[in-house]
Amino acid sequence: MVTLTAPEATAPALDGPTVVDLSGAPVRDLNQALHNAADGQSWTVTNPGGKHSLAVGINADATVTIEGHAGYYAAGMHQKGTVTVTGNAGVGLAENIMSGTVHVKGDASQSAAATGHGGLVVIDGNAGARCGISMKGVDIVVGGNIGHMSAFMAQAGRLVVCGDAGDALGDSIYEARIYVKGAVASLGADCIEKPLKAEHLAELAELLAAAGRTDNPADFKRYGSARNLYHFHVDNSTAY
Repeated sequence: MVTLTAPEATAPALDGPTVVDLSGAPVRDLNQALHNAADGQSWTVTNPGGKHSLAVGINADATVTIEGHAGYYAAGMHQKGTVTVTGNAGVGLAENIMSGTVHVKGDASQSAAATGHGGLVVIDGNAGARCGISMKGVDIVVGGNIGHMSAFMAQAGRLVVCGDAGDALGDSIYEARIYVKGAVASLGADCIEKPLKAEHLAELAELLAAAGRTDNPADFKRYGSARNLYHFHVDNSTAY
């Protein structure tokens, strides 16, 4: 077993990042070291090889760069700091994120940022089905397209899509806000297009800037809840 040790909390940033080569170190040891990390530290993970559960549960204002592809549930339960994946990410990216930032420079598979309570998830490429499913306050910016059933039962937060959206967008949505620049294949139950007011343009511009994008907010459409399914009514029984 390889034992990883976090750098001293007082180590100056100029010392450079701690480099962890996963071709010879177990993921469990990496995550334990990151759980012991201190604010201000930087870590670089090399040779991730699509391994699962990388950089999960980080609770320090640290910067972690994964050089390559990550497998399932990368940066899950993220609480502080920034995790960047330079390649693609598998199912369950940033699941249940609480705060901080997770940035994938490639594509992400299904259920990205599912159940996220806060923080920012940026995906430069495309995201698969169920992006933002049951989101509870997280902000998500996708540079490309998203798959079907995205933002299903989305309760709070903002989902920005700079490409197209698949079928059943926002099905059974609560109070989350969805912005889509491209085409929407179909809207889910109780999800409707809503007016794009000045306040929405302002928050959209802020989200795009935070994601490092230069898209024009005026090119997007806004979607949200029609609020017909909040309480059961027999006339809506076929819509559930």
